[in-house]
Amino acid sequence: MQHSSGITRAVGRAAVVVVSAVLMSSCSSDDPAQAKERQRDYCAKLGTWQDTAHATTTGEPDADAGDGQSVQSPEFANTESAGHAVIEASKRLDRARLEHGGSDIVDDTVNAVGGDIGAEGRAVSYCDSSGFETLVGSAG
Repeated sequence: MQHSSGITRAVGRAAVVVVSAVLMSSCSSDDPAQAKERQRDYCAKLGTWQDTAHATTTGEPDADAGDGQSVQSPEFANTESAGHAVIEASKRLDRARLEHGGSDIVDDTVNAVGGDIGAEGRAVSYCDSSGFETLVGSAG
């Protein structure tokens, strides 16, 4: 009976090792196709954020803006949602270690969404160097 329980423990430990290895490999950026898909996703979301952010800043002022009340337009909500999406995509790039050129893609993305034109330029440059320049606009 004792022999059987030792085998059960050994099999259990082996199963834990196998599950751990599978989980760790799924987070790795060793798969070039998966890496490219993460980069494409980031750049597409960056482009969407740019489109909504730039449309909001170049659009007509809200008619209710002068009455002392804070009114958020639907465009603002879209821009905020797109900003959150691109920041989350940048975090996935960071976790997969898909940054290049020594830049911090998360910081650049957060700062770009916050209005930093230089950070937006670095994020756009990341997409350019990743081969997804058509998904983003120029910074500014």
